[in-house]
Amino acid sequence: MSLTTRYLGLTLAHPIVAAASPLTATLDGMRRLEDAGAAAVVMASLYEEQIRAEDTAYALYTEHGSNSQAEAGSYFPELPDYDCGVSGHLETLRRACEALDVPVIASLNGTTTEGWIGHARALEQAGAAAIELTLYSVPIELAVSGGEVERRTLDIVRQVAATVQVPLSMKLVPYFSSMPNFAAELVSAGANGLVLFNRLYAPDIDLATLRVTRSLPLSTAAELPLSLVWIALLSRRVECSLAASRGVETHTEVVKYLLAGADVVMTASALLRHGVQHVATMREGLERWLDENGFDSVDAIRGLKDATHVENVDALLRAQYVAALTEYLPGKLIQ
Repeated sequence: MSLTTRYLGLTLAHPIVAAASPLTATLDGMRRLEDAGAAAVVMASLYEEQIRAEDTAYALYTEHGSNSQAEAGSYFPELPDYDCGVSGHLETLRRACEALDVPVIASLNGTTTEGWIGHARALEQAGAAAIELTLYSVPIELAVSGGEVERRTLDIVRQVAATVQVPLSMKLVPYFSSMPNFAAELVSAGANGLVLFNRLYAPDIDLATLRVTRSLPLSTAAELPLSLVWIALLSRRVECSLAASRGVETHTEVVKYLLAGADVVMTASALLRHGVQHVATMREGLERWLDENGFDSVDAIRGLKDATHVENVDALLRAQYVAALTEYLPGKLIQ
């Protein structure tokens, strides 16, 4: 039986990839995931804001007291190998790429054009097999249209694609007004793959203190439908790799995403919840399901249930929506 799959031009032993998380922030963590059987790892994101904060702190320390007396240029000697707050991240990436046999994909979360281009180049030079671009920006200005948001994103992809030679994937949020059109535009701009989907930060309010609280609960299988439907709708319609992210808890979700057309599935919450050894559990479950259902490879099931097998998909989705609401029985609520 063959579990081999292709993603961003990379050949992977199977389709289960460790997504960016605290588990992939260190060389030891990534090595543990490889030992547990992950087909590839996405290193924890490089955040441009953190780099700027480190640069500011470094400048304050090195310049502190520089004018206190004529003989003192500084009380904190400059570090000759300081690389604008990014050196530690790049060194971890470099060592991981050298030490691991599975592909190490870098994750970049930028905010400025210079940051996207400069850091993408540095990640490539550190040895990343591919780069996952994660754009997290919540439009809050009344004058900024959806078209403008898309244009800015496409510009970033074009400029990064023109800068690096390694494959690029784009991790998206699910809130663009026309996902199929935007996905096609991203591919035209240079994206080799799409990761569906990233989660937006969702604050809450503590009624006892009236403070806005911050939390990021681990995802569950209940989050699968949103990504599943878009994987199915984009499968074989856009010329790029598709990675399913969100709700990957067991091999059941892995199989569903493959049937919908995903090339790989990415999981983080399940590994944080159950431990890195859960990779092997999911892989064994996938292999068992294929064997029990008479399939000899993941390629044999990929896309069997994608939207290309259905005529008038929009009408079908509308009909399913209406049926789900009109045929629902209140008694089902208490089961």
